[in-house]
Amino acid sequence: MAEARDTSRAVLATDGLTRRFGGLVAVRDVSIALNRGELHAVIGPNGAGKTTLVSLLSGEIRPTSGRILLDGAEIGAVPSFKRTRLGIGRSFQRTNIFPTLTALENVRLSAQAVTHTGHWLKPAAKETRLIDIARAALARVGLDAVAQRTAGALSHGEQRQLEIAMTLACAPKVLLLDEPLAGMGPEESQRLTGLLKGLAREHAILLIEHDMDFVFAVADWMTVMAEGAVLAEGVPAAIRGNAAVQSAYLGGHA
Repeated sequence: MAEARDTSRAVLATDGLTRRFGGLVAVRDVSIALNRGELHAVIGPNGAGKTTLVSLLSGEIRPTSGRILLDGAEIGAVPSFKRTRLGIGRSFQRTNIFPTLTALENVRLSAQAVTHTGHWLKPAAKETRLIDIARAALARVGLDAVAQRTAGALSHGEQRQLEIAMTLACAPKVLLLDEPLAGMGPEESQRLTGLLKGLAREHAILLIEHDMDFVFAVADWMTVMAEGAVLAEGVPAAIRGNAAVQSAYLGGHA
C-alpha cells in the first residue's frame, strides 16, 4: 500500500525498476521518488533488495528493466562515474577512504574527480580552489579540526563523517547513504543524526539503516521493501502503525 505524496520536488526517481540475477529477482518493479529537502529511508529485512536498489541508483549495476530519472532525464545506462558528475553521491556500508592520506587530501581528491581534468598536474589557482572546496566539506561535517590528520588515524565515526565529506565535495544533488551508522557508538551516532538532519534540508537523501530508533528519528518519508518489492510507503508514523510492516519486519519496534 502507498500513501498519497507530492513528488513535484523529486530529484531522483525510479519507474518499475527491476533487476534480475539469473532466476533471482533482487529488485522487483520498484517505483520511488527522492524529493529535494527530504530524508527518505528505505528499510526491510536482510535480502529485501535495499543495497541492490542503491547500486542501481548509483550506476554500480544496470537495471534489467524500468527507468531511473534524474531531474526527469533517463540515466539508466549512464555509468557510475558520470552519475557522480551529474550529482549522485554514494557512501558504502564499509568506509571507502585512503587511510594513508590526510582527511583534507581525501576530500580534495574527491573534488578533483568531478572537475573533468584529464591529468593530475593542475595550475596553482585550480589547486587552491579544490582545497577550498575540501575545507568547506570538512567543515560541513564537523571535521575541520582534523583536516591534517591521517585518515587511518581517525575514529570510526570520524571516518564515516569523512566519507560523507568526500561525497559533499562532489557537489551532489542526491546522497545515497548505505548504513552510515554501522559500527558507531552512541555519541558518534548522535552527532551523525544532527549532521544528516542538516544535510536533508539541502539535498535529496536516500538512507539505508538497520537502527530503527535512528531511522524513525530522522526520516521524513519511508519505503519498506520485502523480497525485492515495495511493501509500503509513508511518513514514519504511518509506517510504524502499518500492520503488514509490523508483521513482515518491525516486530517489537512498532
